[in-house]
Amino acid sequence: MVELHLHLDGSLSPRVVWKLAELQGISLPANNLQELAKALIAPPDCRSLNEYLLCFELPKLVLQSAEALQLAVEELIGSLAKEGILYAEIRFAPQLHIVRGLTQEDAVRAALCGQEAGLKKNAKISSQLILCCMRGGGDEENEETLRITEKYLGHGVCAADLAGAEALYPTVRYRKLFAGAAAQGIPFTIHAGEAGGPQEILEAVSIGAKRIGHGVRAAEDPAVIELLLERKIPLELCYSSNLQTKAVRTPTDFPLRGYLQKGLCVTVNSDNRTVSGTTLNREYSLLRELGLTASEENHLLFYAAEAAFLPEREKAELMRRIREKCLS
Repeated sequence: MVELHLHLDGSLSPRVVWKLAELQGISLPANNLQELAKALIAPPDCRSLNEYLLCFELPKLVLQSAEALQLAVEELIGSLAKEGILYAEIRFAPQLHIVRGLTQEDAVRAALCGQEAGLKKNAKISSQLILCCMRGGGDEENEETLRITEKYLGHGVCAADLAGAEALYPTVRYRKLFAGAAAQGIPFTIHAGEAGGPQEILEAVSIGAKRIGHGVRAAEDPAVIELLLERKIPLELCYSSNLQTKAVRTPTDFPLRGYLQKGLCVTVNSDNRTVSGTTLNREYSLLRELGLTASEENHLLFYAAEAAFLPEREKAELMRRIREKCLS
């Protein structure tokens, strides 16, 4: 399987958060792992994306040192490898990890060290990092994130992203920022069409997004569907988190199969393994319960490989490995 939309801070297991807190002498509002899990996992009945995002505060608290970031990435790659993931793109916002003295570049270097260590221990998986700019973040911080993305592009970093509270900070505010990224040849995905409507997807595509994070609300506007088809823009769909954040109201509202039938390039992702209490295997299992067929699942696997921020040669190798899995 291929995981293209995976947030580091939303995917730290309670065990790892507890370990990082102990190593750094950080007090947690929990007496044991069970209590900690309750603080890290969002309730299924979140009122909105903004409530869902509150569960990221504890992970951010323990990810403010180079050692913590390195260990977190290494551990996450190990967990993904055990679940049979062939390739993953792990995203995080370096500007959220500078509270205790790190620079953004320090944070990225630490994550890259963790990635290297994780890949050495787990030969069957490959991964890259996506660096997130933040809605509501300062212009200087976001510009610095893009400069670092450009510096490490092709050296463990594969793209940039725009994440955060979409309804509060519309994509149009970041047009100039990402126009600069496009001019520098930095590939990027943008969270759009989750808390915001289909116009957010139009805006993201118009400023050069190569993929759309979520995009479930594209179905509300046929013109957006046509644009995605015309530009061949992949969508990074995340079933469980979309239900929690009310991006979709009911399981039957989730548009994945409808998108497939229209010919859109769609992918399945876990988004936040811990906050949503899920894994990529579980996401596929839940979608099978909604009627996803084996043929559709195979299409999704190949779409994910095709959508990966990889050089063509590496993408072809990934598709070969997926083909082997599908035939076995």
